[in-house]
Amino acid sequence: MMLKLLFLGWTAFQLIGWSTFEGTSFEWVYVEAEGAEIQVPTFPSKVKRIEGQIMDLSGHFLPLEMGTNSIVLSKMPYSSCFFCGGDVGAETVAEIQFRRPPPHFSLDQILHVRGRLELNEKDLDHLTFILTDAILVSE
Repeated sequence: MMLKLLFLGWTAFQLIGWSTFEGTSFEWVYVEAEGAEIQVPTFPSKVKRIEGQIMDLSGHFLPLEMGTNSIVLSKMPYSSCFFCGGDVGAETVAEIQFRRPPPHFSLDQILHVRGRLELNEKDLDHLTFILTDAILVSE
């Protein structure tokens, strides 16, 4: 894995991408309050170390409802993504929470975004990997 740190003013951001999330493991756990089993992540140290840092991520837009300023970005195209029964795991999707409402995107449109990484272990209303305060770098 190639790890680069770039300095823009006083803020460092990571140009890492999806390979950062690959070591995350998921265990099925029954949650009584939900009445169902859910996947609970265990984050490797390399992921925990960059939580709260700014990172870049490029991927395919998925048209899933996440709220006004949020979208889902996938490592894989729609036909083989995590939500569509593809042979990939939850580490291949991320929730992107933009600073401002984003423009309209098309299915599988490739996007490059930048935001602050948050790790989510418990909130079932959000994905495991979240980039907050995100901006669109390029389409």
